[in-house]
Formats: sequence, C-alpha cells, structure tokens
Amino acid sequence: MPRQAAFLRGVSPMNCRMAELKAAYEAAGFTEVRTVLASGNVVFGGSGTRRALEKKAQAATEQHLEKGFRTFVRRVDDLRGIVEDDPFRHFRLPAGAKRIVTFLADGAGAGAKLPVEMQQASILAVADGIAFGAYVPLENDPAFMRLIEKTFGKDVTTRTWDTLKKVCAAA
Repeated sequence: MPRQAAFLRGVSPMNCRMAELKAAYEAAGFTEVRTVLASGNVVFGGSGTRRALEKKAQAATEQHLEKGFRTFVRRVDDLRGIVEDDPFRHFRLPAGAKRIVTFLADGAGAGAKLPVEMQQASILAVADGIAFGAYVPLENDPAFMRLIEKTFGKDVTTRTWDTLKKVCAAA
C-alpha cells in the first residue's frame, strides 16, 4: 500500500494527543500509522485519490477525536522527490532564514505573482499545491503567517523544511 503523509492544520500538543490521533487513523483503516512530532503530521499506508484520503482522514479525526482538523495529504514518494530536488537551491536566502513549505487548498495561489515579500518573509515559488518560502524570525512578529494568509488565505498549513524531511524519514 502506498505511503502517505497527512499534515493537519491547527494541531498542537494542547489540543490533540498524538496517540489518540494515531488511533483515529487506525480506526479509519489506515495501516502502519505513525505520528511525527507533536504538530499534526501522520504517515500511513493508504490508497485512493488525494481528496478521498483527505476526506477519510478528516472524518476519522472528527469521529474519534471530536475535533475537525483540515488535512492535506501527499504521497511520501512525491515529498521525497521534493526534498531531493530542493527547490530552495534556486534562491539566495538571507542568513538565518528558516525554510518552510505550505500546503495549499486546491487552486489557492493560482494567480499569485511570485516571489512576494513582507518584511523578512518571502514566498518564493509554488509547485503542485505546495508553496515554498523563507523568513528570518522577528521577535513577536509573525510576518510570515500574515504574508501566507494575504497570498493564499487561511485554508493552508505550514511546516518547516526540517519537519518535512523528518516526515519523509519516518515514512
């Protein structure tokens, strides 16, 4: 069965226990389920279209956790290809910049003219429903999240490049 990765929006250790999230995915019939970190990342075996897997995963959390989390699913092989290709290699990033990936709702950002910037944050490219960006952390200023929402809306979820690599390794 193909390995999949789910990235849930709005999950934190305060609102979702990873053991319960794992159990919800298993109850939905997904196989070899594993959570990665405590921020709503799940790798699992499952087949079907991306949309069908997302709906099934969201229904599982609503039913078993009594909470709905917008879920973005991608094939692990596709994510590994992105990591190997490293889309950031095409850009000169400032010292101390954190690289991030943002999973987008279908069709989001189709007309965005990139790159876009705000303060020390930038969205550099979009490919296959994933935006690639970078930001230099500013104390008490989530400029990057404001830029993401302004460009793509709130129906997104963002992970660091390092988290994406950890998800791929865990699969």
